[in-house]
Amino acid sequence: MCRPRADTRIRPYEQVLKRPLKSEARCLTADVTLTIVRAALAEMVVHAMAAKPAECCGMLIGAGTAVTEAAAARNIAERPTRFLIDPQDHIDAIRRARARGLEVLGFYHSHPHSPAVPSETDVEEASYPNHLYVIVGLQHQTPEIRCFRLTDGNFLELAFVTVD
Repeated sequence: MCRPRADTRIRPYEQVLKRPLKSEARCLTADVTLTIVRAALAEMVVHAMAAKPAECCGMLIGAGTAVTEAAAARNIAERPTRFLIDPQDHIDAIRRARARGLEVLGFYHSHPHSPAVPSETDVEEASYPNHLYVIVGLQHQTPEIRCFRLTDGNFLELAFVTVD
């Protein structure tokens, strides 16, 4: 079970992802920083804007606590207000990442007309515990990007640092 250090008070905006050993669950601690490459964030925003008014989706590729790229996927959901990553795109992303010593750390999708916070549907349909979930909100002129981790059936917001 993941527990914060006794001497550290963990607050939602200070949460970060700690790279686990293969046999342990990913734990959130205050001593590791999650990073996302600026180009990956830009790719997510461009994808979200191109898909609008429908939701877009894709995978977050990287290693440890570093998201280095965004891999766009086809959204095969029947409604534009939902997303469902094409399974073949997911499998292909896993294979391409592994071939380079990377992995799928999580997923991203957009909210074309609402803020970048998990919807009830997002919570109900999230099926990869301990993975990252980035949401691109296009409700306002300036896109909003927020990152979450699925923990015990709920989304916990994570702080992240943008790197070049």
